[in-house]
Amino acid sequence: MINPFKSKKGLGRGLSSLIGDSDTKVTNNKISISSITPNKFQPRKNFQKEDLLELSNSIKERGIIQPLIVRKSEDEKNKYELIAGERRLQASQMAGLHEVPVFIIEADDLKSLEFAIVENVQRKDLNPIEEAEGYKRLIDEFKYDQDKVAKFIGKSQSHISNSIRLLSLPKKVINYISNGNLTQGHAKILVGFDDADVLAEKIIKKKLSVRQAENLVRILKLNKNFKKNLTKNPDITSLENLLEEKIGLKTYVRNKKNNSGQLIFEYKDLDQLNKLVEIIKSNY
Repeated sequence: MINPFKSKKGLGRGLSSLIGDSDTKVTNNKISISSITPNKFQPRKNFQKEDLLELSNSIKERGIIQPLIVRKSEDEKNKYELIAGERRLQASQMAGLHEVPVFIIEADDLKSLEFAIVENVQRKDLNPIEEAEGYKRLIDEFKYDQDKVAKFIGKSQSHISNSIRLLSLPKKVINYISNGNLTQGHAKILVGFDDADVLAEKIIKKKLSVRQAENLVRILKLNKNFKKNLTKNPDITSLENLLEEKIGLKTYVRNKKNNSGQLIFEYKDLDQLNKLVEIIKSNY
């Protein structure tokens, strides 16, 4: 049979490339929905009910335009494992269909995972965490490196790297991203931040834009480094305390390795500022 997916060679362009660039045998058929088992490599976990209902109504009106992709199940006789088309399968069940059009292909576990990731990434169906988990699975289970994943998916290596780094965030933050409470732009800012979960809650509560969140993180990091430097030397702390007693204002001495630095006085109102100015004037 002529391969219906045959296309010019190349990666990162979708399902047609994956099938068309190989010697995969393809069979076009209609099979019972009850004979289809879930794809154990499906990277997508969340499906919006509203989207499924909309697709279900479309299927009732026009039928399934693009067949599902399946392979023969290795575990159950007369069963087929879904490779690509999870949304179409669920929507077809909602529409009350008993049979669906499929392409039955020969594919190993790696090819099955590749199909599932490409379909979802190309259609932007995955949330950032599901996408990252799909890339990581290619790396951990099938010995891909980030460069190979990037070429395969058709994304930059920095995109793959930044995507996978999201998985290092605290579980609470990962859940916020998965649920759509935080965007990928917000998530990138939080990577490597010690109090990422606390900051994530603040971003959500105050409805901060990505730019506003970036500015907040920048200020927090500066303050953290500033305070860290201030407490390094006990002599500096002693000097700060002495100045605070003499002047009556909170004082910070930031001394660098070359003994240059900053002397900072913190005032809460104009009266305190005027007092500081008068002290300086009276002595110099």
